[in-house]
Amino acid sequence: MEKEFISKLYSAHKECLGGPPPTAVVKFFNDLLSTLFPDFSALHFNSIQEFETHIERMKLQLDQLLFQNPLKSAPQVKKVTDLFFESLPEIHSKLLEDVDAIFLGDPASKSKSEVVRTYPGFYAVAAYRIANKLDTLGVQDIPRIITEHAHSRTGVDIHPSANIGRHFCIDHGTGIVIGETADIGNNVKIYQGVTLGALSVKKVDSGRKRHPTIEDHVVIYAGASILGGDTIVGHNSIIGGNVWITKSVPPNSKIYYQSRTTNGDKTESNSVII
Repeated sequence: MEKEFISKLYSAHKECLGGPPPTAVVKFFNDLLSTLFPDFSALHFNSIQEFETHIERMKLQLDQLLFQNPLKSAPQVKKVTDLFFESLPEIHSKLLEDVDAIFLGDPASKSKSEVVRTYPGFYAVAAYRIANKLDTLGVQDIPRIITEHAHSRTGVDIHPSANIGRHFCIDHGTGIVIGETADIGNNVKIYQGVTLGALSVKKVDSGRKRHPTIEDHVVIYAGASILGGDTIVGHNSIIGGNVWITKSVPPNSKIYYQSRTTNGDKTESNSVII
């Protein structure tokens, strides 16, 4: 390589503000998930005191990650760490409901332990729940590293800033995209290949709500694309496979593609709401 190019790279390394390495962030996430769910873990504790010591080590892990963010001071780090760990009972409660939703929503699941140990939907939602809390506490980079790790492992892409309610079921998982400003209610079930996306990808729209709102008790089948910040899918609706939606759907609707015959050939019509 030319010396000029090497010099440029060296200068870039010197000027880089750094941040926590992704490998350390992923380790923290997996260690935390193992702490919350013994079925996911190979951890073993002989006493409550050992377990409490383990929790303190987990806090230290997060402290160290936050300290590597050059924008964080020591008091800020302690405050964020304390607030995050105080929120773990709520995160755990939501994840238990998500496990229940996946177990009840998939006839092939044999046990809740199987859901925790093997289901990509659970892993992706767990990453989202943990990353979302860090995101709401103003932590940069770390939430996105966690959800992008889950994305690479499961094929499920959930932005940590999305707002997702309780008892959330992802079945199969691969190819799901849930955008930054998406709002999802309670008791929602999503199948593979679903996109909750934006109609505009212009940078000037970054501060606007760009992704849809999905109300309570909605089922979205495989391959559906629901786009736009003004798009609302009303509660208790069923969205069929492969539909393309850019306008709001009333509550209690069923929307699907209906085949029709034209000159003896079957073609797909526009979506039908019933």
